[in-house]
Amino acid sequence: MSLGRGWAARPWIAGATAVVLLGIGAAIAWQVDKALGLSFTPANVPPEDLKPAPPRELEPAPALARVEAPADRRVGLAATAVAEAVAERGASRPQVATGSPAAAGGGPTLKVTLTEPEAAPGEGGLAGEAFRLRRAGADLVLEAATPAGASAGLYTVADRVRSGAPVLPPGDDGRIVAPRLGLRLVDSGAVGIDADEAGWAGSDDYSLNTDVVGPAVLSGPPYVDAGAVGEISAQFRQLVDHSLAQGYNGIVVQGFLEYVTFDGLGVYPDGDPHVARARAMVEHFGPVWRYAADMGMKVYFMTDMLALSPPLRTYLQGLPSGMNAEDARLWSVYQAGLREFFTSMPYAAGLMVRIGEGGDIYSFPGWDYTSEIAVKTPAAVRAMLRALLDVAGEGERDIIFRTWSIGVGAVGEMHIDAKSYDEVLGGIDDPHLIVSTKYCLGDYYSHLPFNHTLEMGTQRRIVEFQARREFEVFGSLPNDLGTLHGAALQQFLAANPHVEGVWTWTQGGGPLRAGPRTLYLREGFWQLYDLNVYSAARLAWDPDADPAQVTADWARQTFSADPATVAAIGEVMALSRQAVTKGLYIGPYANRTVKALGVHPPPMMWLFEWDIVTGDSAVLDSIYSVSRDRLDEAIGEGDEAVELAARMRQVVAGTDPATWRDPALRQRFVDTLDFQLNLFETLGAYRTMFLRYAQWLDTGDPEARAAWESARDRYAEARDVHLARYGDDVDLPAFRFPAADIGVSRAERDQAMAWLARALLALLVAAVLVGAFWRGRQRPGIAALRALWVGMTRPWRVGGLPPPPSTVDRVLVWALPAFALVLSRAAFSWFASPAHLTLTLGSWLLFALALRLLLGGADPYALWAALGGAATLRTLILLVGTASRGPGRYWFNFWTDPPLRGVYVTVAFAAFLWVFVAAYHALRAGYGLGGRRATGRVLVAGGAPVAVFGGVATGMGLERALSVWNDQMALLPWGLSRILGITVFLDIPPWLPKAATVAGVGLVAAGALLTLGRRTTRTLA
Repeated sequence: MSLGRGWAARPWIAGATAVVLLGIGAAIAWQVDKALGLSFTPANVPPEDLKPAPPRELEPAPALARVEAPADRRVGLAATAVAEAVAERGASRPQVATGSPAAAGGGPTLKVTLTEPEAAPGEGGLAGEAFRLRRAGADLVLEAATPAGASAGLYTVADRVRSGAPVLPPGDDGRIVAPRLGLRLVDSGAVGIDADEAGWAGSDDYSLNTDVVGPAVLSGPPYVDAGAVGEISAQFRQLVDHSLAQGYNGIVVQGFLEYVTFDGLGVYPDGDPHVARARAMVEHFGPVWRYAADMGMKVYFMTDMLALSPPLRTYLQGLPSGMNAEDARLWSVYQAGLREFFTSMPYAAGLMVRIGEGGDIYSFPGWDYTSEIAVKTPAAVRAMLRALLDVAGEGERDIIFRTWSIGVGAVGEMHIDAKSYDEVLGGIDDPHLIVSTKYCLGDYYSHLPFNHTLEMGTQRRIVEFQARREFEVFGSLPNDLGTLHGAALQQFLAANPHVEGVWTWTQGGGPLRAGPRTLYLREGFWQLYDLNVYSAARLAWDPDADPAQVTADWARQTFSADPATVAAIGEVMALSRQAVTKGLYIGPYANRTVKALGVHPPPMMWLFEWDIVTGDSAVLDSIYSVSRDRLDEAIGEGDEAVELAARMRQVVAGTDPATWRDPALRQRFVDTLDFQLNLFETLGAYRTMFLRYAQWLDTGDPEARAAWESARDRYAEARDVHLARYGDDVDLPAFRFPAADIGVSRAERDQAMAWLARALLALLVAAVLVGAFWRGRQRPGIAALRALWVGMTRPWRVGGLPPPPSTVDRVLVWALPAFALVLSRAAFSWFASPAHLTLTLGSWLLFALALRLLLGGADPYALWAALGGAATLRTLILLVGTASRGPGRYWFNFWTDPPLRGVYVTVAFAAFLWVFVAAYHALRAGYGLGGRRATGRVLVAGGAPVAVFGGVATGMGLERALSVWNDQMALLPWGLSRILGITVFLDIPPWLPKAATVAGVGLVAAGALLTLGRRTTRTLA
């Protein structure tokens, strides 16, 4: 019995094959759905109801003739701050006397006295930073038990003077004042950042390195530029003095490994420059950072883990377990480094550790220190903390562990998931451990719930705030976060008695040069986001303080003492959160908690990230899908944001320039509001455009398409105006629209691609029908169509096909499927993705060519019939998906319709597998090969494209290969590859291309072994 007859006689085998293939397809569809993991649930977004403080007249500056303080450097600095505040208010500058005996007479005096502690810190008496201010006749007496308390009291007096508030408010005479939160940290601000405009002009540098020593680094001996160190030192002292005045008592400075030699451990061989560099760093920068400690601040250093240099990596790889982060032997190396570090920097209060980000994007040009995300399991975190805490405990120092992490699993989720937090950190109760967590359930976006993991745990906790909100235009828009931060602190403190501090980012977060050139205390309109630095400190002292009053105090200190002008600024800042949350977010989407691809995308995804306006289908289609029932609201928010921005500009522009302390600051404020208005107009047009387009993809409504076309024109005009106006502005730089424009170009082609798909679908359906049912005169080509029908549906019968009656049939049997393959895949990729065409068409070509070569001199007609039929089937399925409204609709359904996606993936993958089944049966039925040799040839042909394109991806690098493909297909955010990288964000193993190459070669080798033996192929008669 022939093979074809066997199958014909046993049709259940064919049915069983179809069932198996569909079952495999269904399993793949289930895995795809699981991998995408798309879910959208309502988020508990905290309400923000900002209202400006009522206008009030300023209290007169106190008539102080003298400030007497103990002979302490930090207290003297605080006393000077009081004298300067009085002078800034227009009164005579009081004399500052430190350590000298009180002079008789001479006018009212502020006297600072140090007393014995009345209680332990936190127990209500004078201790720690607590102070008591009281009147003594015409004098004021400030009592404290420590220099820290005396300094805190003096800075409070200075702040009240600058704010025009009573120096001694009603009810405060003799009352002990102490901070609610005892640890109040700032980052290192803009210290050490090169301010050269050339670094910002038109920048697309998304490097996240924020090293403070950069300008002083030399590539060779003496390794450190002493002159640059002096400049960095001056910037650091300015930051420390400013932060102390605002109420902070600690600072975090980046650095660890660059100060360590691992002396005696053998990490660095003799003569290795890392040793000399580390010693030079300690010598030059140790005294710089010591200034903060001398002024009473706790100095923490910060590092990513694993922190690495090339020799250190080599050393760790040589350990018995290699770079296994769960092995204590690895951490013993870092223990030795940390002991050396604390010995070199004896004033260090501890080390802050982050494990959730790292890699080349954080590297600093000019040296080879880097980091790697390697602490990925709870066991690894625990091993690391045990090792570091042992060293910290030796000197009563702290380890601050940041829970921020990106990725999957418990470590990737510990920042936002209570169960994961407990799995990673539960039971670690070391008194030297502080756990630091962002206040919101995610990164620093709006529309996020408060982070409930800050309400749990037994560890000491601090709350992270970002003043210069990186995702909200880097603080270059008015953005008053006081109400939000205050509510967060109140909630955390009510729930968790272990919350003891805050960490405010004054500059940190996001790329340095892909946004505005605002350098805290140094360049640009930094005063605008200094509000959030100031308010975070005020609220850390007193979480029940009125945020509106704090904003008014900031306005008086920064811009104007005029009540009307202060009220105007207060009104603008009260509107700022509405403007930002409507102009930069799409509410119906942003108010949902989203999960996709194993991670939690942020609520702003259409701006991904920072200044990149995205155009990818995954994000934009998902936003529409979530918002479709509130589409008018989603679009209308953009218009509301424009109205708010216009109103804010009108209010500030209406103030009298003469009432501003510095008219240049008023102009900066107006310019900022002009930028905000223009930006919101541009984004509003884009928002309308992509939502209306998605509506057309969803419904086919011609009115939606007309609305899209109108919005597209408005967007193009607004974008061009925005780029022309701000494209070269380093202080208010234009947003970037390449990704958006890619998406627009694909959308403009969708309708044409749909018509092309319909025409090709009609052609193929006609060809299939003719092949299946034609019984008339055998014209040229009919036999080829009949052969394709047999190959598509019953490839085990291609051996019984009659010889092709004409050259037309011999050519058509492969030319028609090839034509359909090329045209359908080109239409599917909008004729705009050479990468996609190379991969798909190249794979088909290699597969078919390998099978043809393995036939030798045999007639390939039966092979082409089987492969062509299978290819036609696969193409028909694809065309059904694209014929409706082009590839845009195909991807819209893929991202937003799970049931339809499941059906499509099931059928499409089954049809993909059918190609191999068809090839196998063609070799057996058409050429008389046994099962082993037929299988071997199919394995060789199937392995060839896997090996070739695996090798191509290996040569290019997986990240670059994926980036090129995604840039052309516009499926995932364009910004992914330019920020962390697609592979990092999606946790794709970098070794995958090599594995594919090896697997492909393995298939080819296995197939070759199976094909060994006497050739048994026969030529069709």
